[in-house]
This record gives sequence, structure tokens and C-alpha cells, in this order.
Amino acid sequence: MKVILKEDVKSLGKKGEIVEVSDGYARNFILKRNKGVEANAKNLNDLKLKKANDDKLEKEQYEAAKELGAKIEAGKIEVSIKTGEGGKAFGSVSSKEIAAEVKSQMDLEIDKKKIVLKEAIKALGTFKVPVKLHPKVTAELTVNVTEEA
Repeated sequence: MKVILKEDVKSLGKKGEIVEVSDGYARNFILKRNKGVEANAKNLNDLKLKKANDDKLEKEQYEAAKELGAKIEAGKIEVSIKTGEGGKAFGSVSSKEIAAEVKSQMDLEIDKKKIVLKEAIKALGTFKVPVKLHPKVTAELTVNVTEEA
């Protein structure tokens, strides 16, 4: 019997795949536990429409991420931190602070989890910070760290 999986089933397949299983396995496990549906004409058409819709949404998200990435790369933010004698910084600049400055200075909404900092910025100067907006889109944000007056 052919079955369309509604969720991942270990050692059988991933969600949305059409798999061939024995009738008993389909009736007693897959269908009974709502892990899949029988692969008839209606369900196959529904699957095709769902995949087309998912592809469309994915493309829209990719385009939006590319557009946001272009805005981020075109802009530059400035963050000031306290410093002591000899320009030694007290504390550091974290992804949370960078996200807040992007919101206030560039008027763009970026999740702090998307800002990829290997370690917090602890020095004065200009830094290129990668921002992962989409699995295929990573933008470089220019962050200028200055001394607080």
C-alpha cells in the first residue's frame, strides 16, 4: 500500500514522502497513529498543492531576506562603550546591543540570535559582523565601536 507520511517516521521516510509499506503496517501503525494517509488521488493532489505553496513561501522568504541583507550591508551602526586609561574597554558589545542599535539607528528589526558573533567585541574600531538572515543569505553589518563621551 502506498502511504503519504504526515510526519517523519524512523527508518521509513520524512514528512511529505510517498512510501510503499505492507497493508498491515499501514493499517495498524501509520494510519492508526495518524502518521500518514493513504496515497489516493485526492491526497496526492493535496500534497502537490501543499508543496507548491511551500515552495512559493520559501521563495518569498528568500527574496525578503535578500532585500533586508542589502539594506543591512548598505548601512553602518555606531556603538559606544566605556573605556579606561589607554583606550582599554570596560565590558563588551554583545549581539543584543547590536540588535538594539540596528533598530534605533537603521529602523530595521533583526533578531539577536541571527547575529553571528564568535565572541563579544571588546575593543574600539570598526568590525564586520555577519548576520544570518536565511540559510542561503548572510549579510555583513558594519559596526563602529567608539569611546563613550
